[in-house]
Amino acid sequence: MKQARRLPKKATAKHLENVALWYLQRFAASAHSLRRVLMRRVEKSARAHDTDREEGAAFVEDIVARFRQSGLLDDRVYAQGRALSLHRRGASTRGIRARLTAKGVGAGDIDAALAALRDETAEPDLAAAIAYARRRRIGPYRIRGDREEMRERDLAALARQGFGYDIARKVIETDDPADLEQETRL
Repeated sequence: MKQARRLPKKATAKHLENVALWYLQRFAASAHSLRRVLMRRVEKSARAHDTDREEGAAFVEDIVARFRQSGLLDDRVYAQGRALSLHRRGASTRGIRARLTAKGVGAGDIDAALAALRDETAEPDLAAAIAYARRRRIGPYRIRGDREEMRERDLAALARQGFGYDIARKVIETDDPADLEQETRL
């Protein structure tokens, strides 16, 4: 026997605020991301309960504005944290910019986050390329002895991550990764 689908809750101001608080407790989010999550709730409520979409959108805008004013929602802090996390995983500055833009973060906040990365690391793209190579075990971090046969493939992997040819070649062709890592420190 097929179970009946549960109806979504009606999108009231209080319910949307509770959803927003719950969401922010679990995930770091930009204002744009939180707005999208809440608007999906409003849309589901409108289909199930025939609630007013415009009224729901007004509730959402009010919640986002209040959360920004109180400091619960700060795109600059989100951008800096996300940029640092992506950088540690091996994302290029170009890739970080693209991902933050997709999350609805403003250009000024993205620029500030990337400036903070440059303050922390002498060459952020080189440091990220090294981290990516280490994580994926490519180039000098390759365990098997097939480094030369895999050179083009490794260069392509770094290029897909948004790294320029010079940086990719520098990472892939190095014999001692410790020298490169030393170069990225301030």
